[in-house]
Amino acid sequence: MQNPSGNDLTRPAAVLPKVERQRLHDTVVDHLRKFIVEGVLSPGMKLNERELCETLGISRTPLREAFKVLAAEGLIEISPNRGASVSRMTEAEVWETFELMSGLEAFSGELACERITPAELAEIKALHYSMLACRVQNDLPGYYSRNQEIHDRINEAARNTALRQTYQGINRRLKALRFRSNHQTDKWDRAVHDHEDMIKALEARDGKLLGAILKRHLLEKRDAIMQIHPDPVGDPPAHND
Repeated sequence: MQNPSGNDLTRPAAVLPKVERQRLHDTVVDHLRKFIVEGVLSPGMKLNERELCETLGISRTPLREAFKVLAAEGLIEISPNRGASVSRMTEAEVWETFELMSGLEAFSGELACERITPAELAEIKALHYSMLACRVQNDLPGYYSRNQEIHDRINEAARNTALRQTYQGINRRLKALRFRSNHQTDKWDRAVHDHEDMIKALEARDGKLLGAILKRHLLEKRDAIMQIHPDPVGDPPAHND
């Protein structure tokens, strides 16, 4: 089929620009997320479009499109007069979001123990051993990426679409804080021990145990973050735990 200008609309080349543009869009979003998680772009920092375009080798159009995605995820804030900046969570928001996430992780663990396949368990164990190797090498970014992949695989193994969508949305806001919680050696080692217990509970298909480990794990991360959270606004809500 040809359009009035004589171009063949059935040729694959006709759709390539859209594919490339989408790939660029996803890549820019992924890079900016990584910068935020690893603290290259810190909470409250104003985002300099010119510098980011130079760093990423892109024009302002894909950068601004990426900003919109990250704003929808709650990772950045866009002001008509002040531009974009990295979102900063208050103490109360940190407290409440980790509290919610601990419940989501616990429920994921319970369901995963019922539904995980041997192949999925083997993949999680491989990630665990790779994570331990990163710990030995003091490779925090490598350790963190594998750590988060393990948590994500457990959630995925729960096979509950509504749970997964909620989990992913909440976890995006916490990734930078979860990354920072391992900067202290004792907290890092404690997290490694928790992950070893998680693997054992998964192997035993003990959902109650895994759920309890995951909930405690997240609440301990929350408590570690509350000790180092920058520029807190307000007080955490009253609690009894």
